[in-house]
Order: sequence, then structure tokens, then C-alpha cells
Amino acid sequence: MNPKIIIIVSIAYLYGFFEYYLSYRQRQKTKIVRVGDKGSLWVLFISITIGYLLSFSIATTKIGRIYHWNILFASGILIIIVGLIIRIISIRTLKQYFTYSVAKTENHELIEKGFYKFIRHPGYLGQLLIFIGISISLSNWLSVILMFLSTLVGYLNRIRVEENFMVEQMGVKYSDYQMRTKKLIPKIY
Repeated sequence: MNPKIIIIVSIAYLYGFFEYYLSYRQRQKTKIVRVGDKGSLWVLFISITIGYLLSFSIATTKIGRIYHWNILFASGILIIIVGLIIRIISIRTLKQYFTYSVAKTENHELIEKGFYKFIRHPGYLGQLLIFIGISISLSNWLSVILMFLSTLVGYLNRIRVEENFMVEQMGVKYSDYQMRTKKLIPKIY
């Protein structure tokens, strides 16, 4: 088996374990007072799983294969690293307010520093970059499209649910924050 495939699969598994560890740790520390997830975490999990299955499945064929393997592999790894850095900084910025479910924590405050000064969901941006990086490193344009579309569906649903919940919980304060910031890409979207 190609060592690059082993590296990509290993990164995908390690990232999954990293998120599971964060989820476990967050449940131990965070006091949630109200949940408004509406199944969006499951939709997100399913869309990511579908993205992985489709992306890796098509990458095993010659359909959509791009033969600049080394350049795409290196580019994908770089995008994964950037996404992971954004994700970690975002979580560290939120501190005790970070949750995996859409929820209000005890003494919840609106965070508007760091990446949150410019976009409302930098953690999701980081995750999207990680998934896109994984699929780019597979050197298959169909893998990239399938991973991106599948995960994007889950994240757009999640963002919609989360933003509705935050407006419900924080009112005008969050609505004003929405007016000053973009969802995922500074000054664009």
C-alpha cells in the first residue's frame, strides 16, 4: 500500500480521536443549562461520515484521479494543519463556553475576540479545512467535491440551528454580532 494513503488514513483517524477526546473532556468540565441542538450534531456526524465514505471510495478508483500526487498530498497536509490550528485556537478562545451540542452554558457570554471578531464559526471553518485537506491529499478532484458538498450540508444545517438558538438565548446582542461578522469567511460569507 502507498505510504501516502497510510498517512492520510492515519491523519483521518487521529483527527477523529482528537475530536472524541475533546468531546469527552468538554462533557466533564462544562455545565450546560439549556440545549437547542435539534439533532444537528447527528446530521453533522452523518454528513461527515458520508463525506469520508464517498471521498475515500472514489479515491480508490482512477475516476477523477489527478496525477500530481506529491503536490496535492503536500498541499492537503498543509491545509489540514491550517484547519487544525484554526480549530484549536477557536476552542481555546471559547474556553468553558465550548460545547459539542448547541447549548447555553452556565454564565454564558458572547465571545468576540480572536477569530470570533471576524467570523461567527471559526471552529467549523477549521473543520471544513481539515476535511477538504484530507480529500485534496487523496489527489482526486471528485473526492474533494464529494467531501466538500457532503460536509458543507451538515455544517450549514448546524450553523442555522446554532444561530437561531443564539438569537433566542441572547437576543439583540447576538443579532448585532451577526450584523458585524460573517459566518465562515471574513468579509465574504
